[in-house]
Amino acid sequence: MKPLTVIGRVEKVILTELAAFDVPAKIDTGADASSIWASKVELDGDRLNVTFFGPGSEFYSNNVHVFLPGEYRMTRVSSSFGHRELRYKVKLKIKIKNRLINGAFTLSNRSTKLYPILIGRSLIKNKFLVDVAKGDPLIDEEKQRRDQLREELININRGEA
Repeated sequence: MKPLTVIGRVEKVILTELAAFDVPAKIDTGADASSIWASKVELDGDRLNVTFFGPGSEFYSNNVHVFLPGEYRMTRVSSSFGHRELRYKVKLKIKIKNRLINGAFTLSNRSTKLYPILIGRSLIKNKFLVDVAKGDPLIDEEKQRRDQLREELININRGEA
């Protein structure tokens, strides 16, 4: 077995099949599955047409990626809140810390999320060790979101919402 590679809570990853480089991905040991932002998902006969990321994202190309039968499937995803939904799942090659992995990703609208990719336990198991003090988080963006949430909560408590 290869030695475990240490990664942080956020890592910049490469998805060569999508021509997407240095995409910030949140490492979430609380999530089993991994997920990637898909802004458009259409079943055309037995082919699944997917547009990854979305307008406004620096990683958006408007390219349609076609997955043939056997290259995608449906899966049920449960959130930590108990919400269940059906999603398509596809396999993509992802490079994390110079390790190329075939990973399974559910397709999700992550347009409101700071990180367009979420890496779950099933992808990192037996490959990586997570050190939350390391990585490449979007510090300024995270602070901006925390400040915005704090302001919204203050307004709610004042009855201004």
